Amino acid sequence: MKRYLVFALVGPFVGGFLLLLTTTYQSGYWTQTNLGEVGKLFAVFFKTLQYSYLFGLLPSLMIGAIDDILVHIRRIGPTLRMLLVGLFAFVLASLTYSSRGPDSGAVQFILYGLVGFVPAVISSWLVHKYIKEPQAAAATPT
Repeated sequence: MKRYLVFALVGPFVGGFLLLLTTTYQSGYWTQTNLGEVGKLFAVFFKTLQYSYLFGLLPSLMIGAIDDILVHIRRIGPTLRMLLVGLFAFVLASLTYSSRGPDSGAVQFILYGLVGFVPAVISSWLVHKYIKEPQAAAATPT
């Protein structure tokens, strides 16, 4: 249960911020930016944080379920599990978001894929680092 809580708290927060950075980059916001404009970016992020959690909660929990399934496979270690969860989130996020707007191409696919990859890997790492994972039960002879 703690695994899902970590994914639900970290995923929408980090993913929402990365999505905001990606959309501002795609719109050309960073071409003439000063310190005041960066302050506006953080203001917009905190004003839209509720929507990040609204729309990012279910996808984060789905990625947490993938992580939960992979933790029960004995041959998959923590590093490989983080990579697999991140790659799955990368594909889902890039397919979900990369068709938005007039631009298309590899840069947009990668940027929107990172919106899913980074929060998934951070959440999976936090779960591995701070939450006790289930141990495989020894078989009892019959």
